[in-house]
Amino acid sequence: MPVIDLNCDVGEGCGNDPELIGLVSSANIACGVHAGDIDTMRRTVDLAIKHDVAIGAHPGYPDRENFGRLPMTLSASEIKRIVTDQIATLSEIARSAGGQLGHVKPHGALYNQSARDPELAATIASAVSEFDSKIILFGLSGSHSITEAQKIGLRTASEVFADRTYQTDGSLTPRSKPNALIHDDEAASTQVLDMIKYGRVRSVDAIMIPIIAETVCIHGDSEKAVILARTIKSRLADSGVTIEAINGR
Repeated sequence: MPVIDLNCDVGEGCGNDPELIGLVSSANIACGVHAGDIDTMRRTVDLAIKHDVAIGAHPGYPDRENFGRLPMTLSASEIKRIVTDQIATLSEIARSAGGQLGHVKPHGALYNQSARDPELAATIASAVSEFDSKIILFGLSGSHSITEAQKIGLRTASEVFADRTYQTDGSLTPRSKPNALIHDDEAASTQVLDMIKYGRVRSVDAIMIPIIAETVCIHGDSEKAVILARTIKSRLADSGVTIEAINGR
C-alpha cells in the first residue's frame, strides 16, 4: 500500500490554519521573517501538537513586503545565518510546547533558487545539518536541494506539489505565468495520484515526466486550500494510499 506525507505551509496569517492542519500530516510553519510572528508560531505549533501533525520550520527571505517570493542575492554566510536563526526560533517554540522540530522546508524564492543553484542548496543543507543532523530537509523533487543535502548525509524528502503545474525539465511553472497554479481540486488530486502511484506528472507541454513523490505540498495561502486538502485526502483514501508523516526522529 503506498504511503505519502501530506504537508501544508501554515502560520502565514491566512486564517485557515485550524482547519488545514487537521487535514495533513506535516506542517511547515513560517518563522516570523517572510510572514508570521512569535505568537502565530506558538499558536500554530499548538495546533500541530493537538492534531499529532509533524512540526517543520519554513524559513524564508527577510522580505515581508513581497511574502518572500522575490529572489535575493545574499552571501553564503548570510543565508546560513538567516536559515539557522529561523530554525532555532521555531525549534525552541516547539520544544517549549512539548513538541519537536522534525523537518525544514525553505519558503518561496529561497526554495526555488536553491532548487536551481547547487551552491545555495549546499549552504542551506549545511545550515540544517549543523543545527541538527536528524532533521529532514524537504526539497523540490529531482532538484539540487535534494542532491546537495544527500551529499552530506542529510535525510531528505522529495516534495511534489498538488496545486502547481510543472515544466518539462521538472521545475515548477513560475508564478508569473498564467498557468502556474491549479485551481480545480479534482485536477489537483488527479495530479497527486499520478505522482504517487505512477511516479509521473504531466508537464504544461503535455509530456509525462518521471518524478519521485515522498511528500505532497498544499499551499496554505490558496483560497481553496482547505477544499483541496479535503479532496486530496478523500481521493487518497479511496485509492488505498496511506497519509503518514515523514518522521525526522
